[in-house]
Amino acid sequence: MNIGQASKASGISSKMIRYYEQIGLIRPALRTASSYRVYSDNDIHTLRFVRRARDLGFSVEQIKDLLTLWRDRSRTSADVKAVALEHIAELERKIAAIQEMAETLKHLASHCHGDDRPECPIIEEIAGSADGKKLGIKAPFGVAAL
Repeated sequence: MNIGQASKASGISSKMIRYYEQIGLIRPALRTASSYRVYSDNDIHTLRFVRRARDLGFSVEQIKDLLTLWRDRSRTSADVKAVALEHIAELERKIAAIQEMAETLKHLASHCHGDDRPECPIIEEIAGSADGKKLGIKAPFGVAAL
């Protein structure tokens, strides 16, 4: 199948398929005499694997590791689990950071009068002029407010 058909079959855009080939995530497709890419059923299976891994939020580097493990029939499930557990920890750190940002914004919004006055603690905090200690604001990701 050609790249357009491979794209439809895998759910990955043609542009991303080309990119994944370029960075070595997937093997380059075979080419016809006129240089068109040709994808086999195995290629589509690999693309679907990549798509599912991306849907689960794995990074390109993690997907490379997973593809290597997937192709290695002598792999141990412990190796695969280690990649998954590392990713879970990363996701949990991101969730915590997003929750902290949401709490900060809720706190700021509760201190904003939302009226016709120009003073707004939300804008002041973003601009770096709000007194974070007075409002009890912690900067997300351990970064001080600007």
